[in-house]
Amino acid sequence: MAHTGKQLFTTLDAGGELTLELDEKTFPEPTGNQVLVKMEAAPINPSDLAILTGAADFDHADYSTGKVVAKMPEPFLSGQKARHGQKLPAGNEGAGTVVATGDGDAAKALMGQRVACVPGTAFSQYAIADAMMCLPLGDHSAEEGASSFVNPMTALGFVENAKMDGAKAILHTVGASNLGQMLNRICLEDGMGLVNIVRKDEQMKLLKDQGATHVVNSSDPDFMEQLKAAIDETDAYYGFDPIGGGQMVDTCFKAMEQVAVAKMTEYSRYGSNQQKRMFIYGRLDFGPTTLTPSYGFGWTLSGWLLTPFLQNAGMETVMRMRQRVLENLTTTFASSYKTKVDLEGMLTKDAITDYRQMKTGEKYLVTPWG
Repeated sequence: MAHTGKQLFTTLDAGGELTLELDEKTFPEPTGNQVLVKMEAAPINPSDLAILTGAADFDHADYSTGKVVAKMPEPFLSGQKARHGQKLPAGNEGAGTVVATGDGDAAKALMGQRVACVPGTAFSQYAIADAMMCLPLGDHSAEEGASSFVNPMTALGFVENAKMDGAKAILHTVGASNLGQMLNRICLEDGMGLVNIVRKDEQMKLLKDQGATHVVNSSDPDFMEQLKAAIDETDAYYGFDPIGGGQMVDTCFKAMEQVAVAKMTEYSRYGSNQQKRMFIYGRLDFGPTTLTPSYGFGWTLSGWLLTPFLQNAGMETVMRMRQRVLENLTTTFASSYKTKVDLEGMLTKDAITDYRQMKTGEKYLVTPWG
C-alpha cells in the first residue's frame, strides 16, 4: 500500500537562494529492517537549523504558502558549496506510529507501535527509519517521545565522556537550555559536579530551583570571579560549549588556568600543568571563535558530535543510555515547547524569525498532520 504525504525540503543554489518548500511525496515501502513511521511530532532543534535556515536573511525573504525563499550571504554560501543544488530533507528526530515494515524481525516487531526515531527526515508526514534506531514508547505520547534522542543522548553523552576521561566535573556554557536542564538533572543523579553558565537572573533561578549548586551569570560584573570560584570548588576543567563563536571558550580556559595557577606551589613560566579541555558542539554564534592563549600549554579545544561518540562508545553503552532515557522520559529527560506548528506553519515569517533565535525555553514542536 502506497503512502503519500507532505515533506519539507531545503535547497541552496549556487546563486545564494535558499528555498524551503513542502512537496507531496509517495513514500517507498520499507525493506529489511526499515519501518515507515506516520510522524506525529518532531522538535526543531538547533542542530536542524544549520541545514534549515543557516545564516540566511529571512527578514527580507519571499514567503508564500508552503514555501519561502531567502538569500544566503557570504561567506556562508561558499562554505556550503558541497550542498549547492541538492534538494535535502530536514528534521533529525521525532515520534509517530509504525504503519508498515520491511521483512526483518526487528522491523516486524514494531508494527503498530508508537516509536521515537531519528530518520533525518522528520519534518514530514511519513518517514522511513531504521528499526534498530527506533525506541518503542509504550504508553508515552508522541509529544513526550519526540525529543527523546538528540538532547537526552547528547546530555548523557557529555557525562559518559567525562567519566571515560576521568573528569570530576563538567562546565556547561548554556546552562538553562533544554539540554542544559537535562544535564543538570543527570549530574545531580550521578553525583557529577556541574558548573552552569547563564545570561540572566531568571535563568539562574530556574536552575537553582531544579537543584543546581553552581550557577554563574555571564552578565554580572563579577562574572569572572564567580566562574573561578565555581571551578575552584568543583574542579570543572572539562567543558562543553554550543555557542561556538565569540570569546566564551577563551574565557573558560582563562578561568580554569587562573584557578590552577593559584594552587601551584612553585612558579613556572609555562603556566600550570592542569589539563583543561573544552568541546564545541554547536554554532549558536556564527562568528569566529576567538582564542587568546594565555592559559599555559595543557589545554585542548575540539568538536563534539553525538553520532561519532555513540559509534565509539559501543553498543552496550548506547543501549544502556537509551534504556535510561525511556525509563525517565517524563522526568530527567522531559522537554518543554513554546508552541506547536504544522508543516505550513513552520514556514511562516513569524515562526522562522522566532524559532531560529533558539531562545531558552522556546523550542517549537512540529505536528505534521496539524
